[in-house]
Amino acid sequence: MADSKPRDVNTHNRRLSGREAEYSQVSASRTKRVVLVLGSAPDAVQCRDWPKSGVSDIVAINNAWRLRNDWDYVVAPDDFPSDRWPPSVAEHQRLVTSRDYVPANNFFGGVFYAGGTMAFTAGYWALAALRPTVMAFLGCDMVYSKTSQTHFYGNGTADPLRRDPSLRNLEAKSARLMLHAHQMGCTCVRLSIGESRLVFPSMSFKNLADKPPNTKGFDSPLFEAAKKREEDLGYFTASGKYWKASGSYQAEEMDALDQMWLTAAGICNTALQPQSVG
Repeated sequence: MADSKPRDVNTHNRRLSGREAEYSQVSASRTKRVVLVLGSAPDAVQCRDWPKSGVSDIVAINNAWRLRNDWDYVVAPDDFPSDRWPPSVAEHQRLVTSRDYVPANNFFGGVFYAGGTMAFTAGYWALAALRPTVMAFLGCDMVYSKTSQTHFYGNGTADPLRRDPSLRNLEAKSARLMLHAHQMGCTCVRLSIGESRLVFPSMSFKNLADKPPNTKGFDSPLFEAAKKREEDLGYFTASGKYWKASGSYQAEEMDALDQMWLTAAGICNTALQPQSVG
């Protein structure tokens, strides 16, 4: 392991700035690449028993790198405490910050439309940078217990549930990611059972080598219509700091857009109410 200073993370980044144009150059016949995206929910600990040979890359979000030492990428926001980054980074490992993930998210419409929480931010970065054929999420269900620990390391902040205009409907944001991935030749799945805010189909780790679930229910015209609506609304901030401009964004427009994404994914979400952001 090569030593590195946690607060000097940019020295280890595989920078994507200025590469947005490259993201559209996806080979239709590329080799299968399974990317495991790890969050910090309590059930994420099961990944410790999984063989690395079952996936191509491991992308750990925030503290999830602590789950196993053979991770390939750690993705964390700029306000992630410096003492929580990995204390050392091997030659094959990279630390990913906003210099990397903001351009990647911008290729897919921007951080605001993607949803400003790291499960989605990391997902779009992985989709753009790694070109997976399957993205499998574990520990990213965004469901938080009120009676037991919220994260595998104890109790932490339920970031996706904060009052934020980009996170009014988490199911819609996950549907959006799933649809963009589908357009890139990638299937999104979750490696969990039970309640989840992710609308991805559920699979077991041992079945990842099998053919992923089909996406025949997706509506391509509605997908294009939702993208066009985003362009028309213009809720885009190149820096990724959407909170500096989102005060003028209309909640009714955001909710209608979320419903477009859910409909395009063939998902009925009428029973769920968008969270108020005040």
